[in-house]
Amino acid sequence: MWIPYILISAVLLAAYDTAKKHSVRANAVMPVLVLGTACGALFFALALAAAGRLCDALVISCAGFWLVAVKAVIVSASWIFVYYAMRALPLSIVAPIRASSPLWTLAGALLLFHEIPTPLQALGMAVILVGYWLFSVAGQAEGIRFTRHTGIFCAFAGTLLGAGSALYDKYLLQTCGLERNTMQLWFAIDLTLLLGATLYVQRAAGLQRTRFEWRWTIPAVGVLLMAADWFYFGALSQEGVAISVLSLIRRSNVALSFAAGALIFRERNLRRKGIALAAILIGVALLCLA
Repeated sequence: MWIPYILISAVLLAAYDTAKKHSVRANAVMPVLVLGTACGALFFALALAAAGRLCDALVISCAGFWLVAVKAVIVSASWIFVYYAMRALPLSIVAPIRASSPLWTLAGALLLFHEIPTPLQALGMAVILVGYWLFSVAGQAEGIRFTRHTGIFCAFAGTLLGAGSALYDKYLLQTCGLERNTMQLWFAIDLTLLLGATLYVQRAAGLQRTRFEWRWTIPAVGVLLMAADWFYFGALSQEGVAISVLSLIRRSNVALSFAAGALIFRERNLRRKGIALAAILIGVALLCLA
């Protein structure tokens, strides 16, 4: 039952990436983050209320509340890095970097959950690293140096934090036994409050210099993410599912995100990026086969 859930999540995640790129392009990042997250939280609460599950989802223990709050801190930091990377870099570069999250999730699963990689998995990791080298070559043709560009640092930092969040999700749902609707609702509430406080501090310190412009994709970002996460948590909450496998399949959304960068945003140098993307997807496929 978890396979359709995670495939739907991957498609929704690709639409989310595209809406996110449109919402932050030449726009102030933090207001987009706060408003998008608030719209997503409101949408999820209304969906639970329509299904008659809102009251049950609001019930959470004190320990569970703080565990979810830690997840909100991790994800807020990841999102801030990723949104700044989205604004600074083409989607056809950011999306494949984000697609490497399963590689780091697999490494974390090895250390924390003792998921030992096979020789085929090791080969997949090596192919993914080759894909990154090819992306560095493609990026240099657009004046983007992987070792010096701030956007590249932000993309990798956000990806590593996102991988940590995925491992933490497994701990919350399978080890701590949190109910998935409860976890997602309180996570959305905590994230909205945390990002709102960050925006307030940023404005009070006079650090926001980019003008904010409202776009229709801002609420779409929140709604699409809540929907993608609902299917993802539904798959992850099922017993015996490996987080490393789920992350691999979910991040196959990179192919759709790459196509959006080419068709919608008219990004350049797609042939070289396509070769690099193919290497990363081959690596992901090898990890799935393993």
